[in-house]
Amino acid sequence: MRAPLGLVADTVRFSWVDGPGNRFVVFLQGCGFNCVACHNPHTIPAASVRAREVSVTQLLDEIRPLEPYLSGLTMSGGEATRQAGFVRELFAAARDDASLSRLTRFIDSNGDTDVGTWQGLAPVTDGVMLDLKALRPDTHRYLTGADNARVLDSIRYLAGAGLLYEVRLLLVPGVNDSPAELRETASWLLAANPSVRVKVNAFRHHGVRAAGRGWPEADCATVDAACEVLRSAGVTGHAATEEPAAASTASGRSSGTTCPQPGRTSTSLSVAWPSQPRRSAPTTPGCSTRRRPSTGEASTTW
Repeated sequence: MRAPLGLVADTVRFSWVDGPGNRFVVFLQGCGFNCVACHNPHTIPAASVRAREVSVTQLLDEIRPLEPYLSGLTMSGGEATRQAGFVRELFAAARDDASLSRLTRFIDSNGDTDVGTWQGLAPVTDGVMLDLKALRPDTHRYLTGADNARVLDSIRYLAGAGLLYEVRLLLVPGVNDSPAELRETASWLLAANPSVRVKVNAFRHHGVRAAGRGWPEADCATVDAACEVLRSAGVTGHAATEEPAAASTASGRSSGTTCPQPGRTSTSLSVAWPSQPRRSAPTTPGCSTRRRPSTGEASTTW
């Protein structure tokens, strides 16, 4: 039987924002959501002239020379689970390769798949970072054009399987940032996993299509208020991030704008600001700027 090929939109050789440590990231083409806030809308269609077909062997050949500098491999998109067969084959090959077996294997997902897909991926996957655009179904449909029932099922399954590394909450002012909705979200997540690790992704205009540019960006005050609601609802967790609060500058790669909380250096609640790839993110008044990776998102963990 012929090994599946992957349709790859892009790869990033080194990223500090796509899972723990320094990671090789594969962005797969195709997504079942049509998010207005998507910063990579070219990865949504099932096919694109910008995407390339690659084999597992080809990708491993790209990763192998970088192995001494990597902590792991992350499959993103688009939506990685839409090419689950390719992801499974790549992860299994990396696990069985003596020179790559130490690398952790993570998936960055919107959760829009069935439990059976996760069951097939579980034996070769170390962790999943899962986006929850909104808990309320009507808000989720407004943001993504789709229901969130499978997303919630995915969170429940992954939490139970010990594979839920992080839940990422998109914060769009005036859309899904009300204290009531944030408290509902915190309550639901804590019921699924009492020690849930949460990252708040602050909405920014960069890269989004015209429909999203009329929305206000999430500034520091908005993010701080949202995080305080989440903390007061019990989202504090116990697992410290594997990335230091002050990022190493050894790689010389860029970062973005962050809103750190004084005195909080090692909890499970963090904030991320999407920024332009391979450049510094725009500075927001009142926020501090730090050098971070070049993959389109900057973050800090308190």
